[in-house]
Amino acid sequence: MELYTPVLALAVLAAGFAIVSLIMSAVVGPQRYNRAKLDAYECGIEPTPQAVGGGRIPVKYYITAMMFIVFDIEIVFLYPWAVHFGELKAFGLIEMVLFIATVFVAYAYVWRRGGLDWD
Repeated sequence: MELYTPVLALAVLAAGFAIVSLIMSAVVGPQRYNRAKLDAYECGIEPTPQAVGGGRIPVKYYITAMMFIVFDIEIVFLYPWAVHFGELKAFGLIEMVLFIATVFVAYAYVWRRGGLDWD
């Protein structure tokens, strides 16, 4: 249990910092609000009206975000594999080839569907 004491202390410190930051921003922050401060700001121009639900966002934004997540996860798995490649031998090579093939299938699917084309 004593191995987890620093991790627990760090978690308590992080939670305490988050709570104190929220409380201090409410206590110290400005209390005088007016319409101009609460209005949306769009680079000095008048904000465009939006629909009640917030408007429609093209699906391509979500596809791009998902591609970033897929490649981030791929890097998270590739880095430790590259560090310990000598110890893993053939088993590690086969597992990584299967993993990269799976990621490539997802990439090919998005490519075929036009998710990488910018109009």
